[in-house]
Amino acid sequence: MKGFKILIISITLFAFNLQYGQQEEKVLSLDEGPLVDQFEFLTKKSGNYNANGIRYEVVKVGTIVKLRKNVLDSMRVANQKALELQNKISAQENTISSLNAKLKETTENLTSVTEEKDSMSFFGLLVSKATYNIVLWSIIIGLFVLLLLFIYKFRNSNTLTQEAKTALTEVEDEFEQHRRRALEREQKISRQLQDELNKQKKPK
Repeated sequence: MKGFKILIISITLFAFNLQYGQQEEKVLSLDEGPLVDQFEFLTKKSGNYNANGIRYEVVKVGTIVKLRKNVLDSMRVANQKALELQNKISAQENTISSLNAKLKETTENLTSVTEEKDSMSFFGLLVSKATYNIVLWSIIIGLFVLLLLFIYKFRNSNTLTQEAKTALTEVEDEFEQHRRRALEREQKISRQLQDELNKQKKPK
């Protein structure tokens, strides 16, 4: 019983699909549809006959003219679309060129900004931060060494000055003592000379 029901349902579905397929069969015409369908319409509507063993197809002139007009219209539409697409492609190429130019400019600006960020101005020259740090620390170390050398020279000179002052004081003291002794000798000699003069002046 179940097999019979399945058979009935299958036959019904097959008949429905067959009828639906016939309803969906394409309607061929020269007034609408793609050119392929119109050529198929032309082939179906053309007559034929045999002469001398050769088969000829007979087509109405009006049908050929109609089909030619449809072909030319389709070609005109296709050419128009091709022209529009070409214009659109040209516009997109111009846009792409403009965007590439802006991208290049932006890349160059970014590179310049990156170089400026990673560089320092040193006496009007743009040098990298590493070079700038090396030069700066070299100058600082050089100045520090010069400061130490100056302090050493100053202390050394100060020591020499103190020694020179001490030596000068000693020389001045020796000179003062020598002058005093010379003065005392001079005074002693003067007294002796005066005594001698006095002795000579006494009457004998």
